Amino acid sequence: MSSLKRYFAVRSVQTVFMLVLVMTALFVLFRSMPGDFTAQMATSGANAEALQEIREQWRLDEPIYVQYWHYLANLAQGNLGESPVYRVDVWEFTKLRIFNTFILVAPAMTFTYVLGVAIGTIAGSNRGSAFERFGIVPIIGIGSSPAFFTAIILVVVFAVWLNLFPTSGMLSPGSHADLAWWEPYLSRDFAIHYVLPFAAIVCRYLFIPTLIMRNSVVEVMGEDFTEYYRLTGLPTLTRLRHVAKHASIPVITIYPVSLARALGGLVLIETVFNWPGIGFTLVEAVLARDYPTVQFVFFVVAAFVIISNFVVDLIYGVIDPRIRLDG
Repeated sequence: MSSLKRYFAVRSVQTVFMLVLVMTALFVLFRSMPGDFTAQMATSGANAEALQEIREQWRLDEPIYVQYWHYLANLAQGNLGESPVYRVDVWEFTKLRIFNTFILVAPAMTFTYVLGVAIGTIAGSNRGSAFERFGIVPIIGIGSSPAFFTAIILVVVFAVWLNLFPTSGMLSPGSHADLAWWEPYLSRDFAIHYVLPFAAIVCRYLFIPTLIMRNSVVEVMGEDFTEYYRLTGLPTLTRLRHVAKHASIPVITIYPVSLARALGGLVLIETVFNWPGIGFTLVEAVLARDYPTVQFVFFVVAAFVIISNFVVDLIYGVIDPRIRLDG
């Protein structure tokens, strides 16, 4: 077996182990919370029969290892359980909201990294320039501020003062009731609601690729081959293209991790904009004491982080043989 295949196999096993470990830890955590788990899931004023029904439904009267075995058996059948608050299957309740988050964060973070690479390349190739001093500092300042603060500023300026965009939501209420599930995403109404949450993510995370690319460009500009390009008379734009190609490797490899980080940090942004994604769903579920939904949302976020780290490990293993030999 080649070193790359062995590295891939080892990392795959480690990733599966981490996913199972997180799933187990979340299960035990929510079953071991202080108080009566049954009463927490029940509606106010529930009688003894209703509480007993919940205990039997979730097998809470059985040992925890038996509960876990049935939980795994249900997972194998694609059954995540029922939300005690909304009385629907957890997957049916969350799948569209997961898509809502993905359709927001993936394009926003991709645009953020493309823009960050461009700004970082210009700043790194013009060290000490006015662009570096006055362009990078605001990006760092905005990125260092809390996500909800940036989101609120965007709402106040562009939705309240200028009245250019809606203050919240993903669609206007009742405007797309008779359409197929995918049709509203192609509407102008969705695009207008999309702008401010998209901008909030870009503003919040732009400093990451910008600083990494700027520092990487500065390092590459000091290499001998860069000086050779200059002495051979290559046009500036061509030289920058070669420099950016070499300097962008750290940015590319950190992208999946940043995507996972943004996914975990979307709770505040989605709450400010009332965007029906998994961050907003998590807040709703916690307030409603919908613990099966909370448990699943936590697992989705954790799984995305673990898989993102796995992807980064694979990328590093492909571009740097020393890593897969050490692994």
